[in-house]
Amino acid sequence: MQSPQQPYRLNIKRGKKPASAPGISSFLQQSDKLSPLLPTVKRNISLQKECESFLPPIFGHCEVLNLHEDQLVLSAPNAAIASKLKQQLPKLLAHLQHRGWQINAIRIKVQVKKTVEKQQAVKQALLTPSALNAFKTLEDSLETTPQNEALKAALARMLSRNGVK
Repeated sequence: MQSPQQPYRLNIKRGKKPASAPGISSFLQQSDKLSPLLPTVKRNISLQKECESFLPPIFGHCEVLNLHEDQLVLSAPNAAIASKLKQQLPKLLAHLQHRGWQINAIRIKVQVKKTVEKQQAVKQALLTPSALNAFKTLEDSLETTPQNEALKAALARMLSRNGVK
């Protein structure tokens, strides 16, 4: 028991340091390289929002790529949108200059984005027991001929997937 004159102290046993993930330490060591990018990212996001507010129908598909030496570089997903955007560039440039952005020119780059097609799920119909019985009857009643071979195999696969032997 501790005396009233001494403050309470916790006895903490020192053990091994917890293991750290190798990716975290390398990321933290590179944070000095990443921190200068933060103002550029914030500026590009602000420019993106400004352009989207001025040209909402067209600029929904476009992105701000870079602002370097008073030249803004925008990306467009295809040539058609790039040509529509090009017609609006003088108005956009005047708007951005009016809002205080130090921009003297705007360039457009067409950058086609890769689209990933989603794999279509195979639809599986739920068959009632009477439907399964009808397919089983059909499979049993078909003659064994070369013409019926593929149909009988398909019926057998469908019935086995649905638990009918």
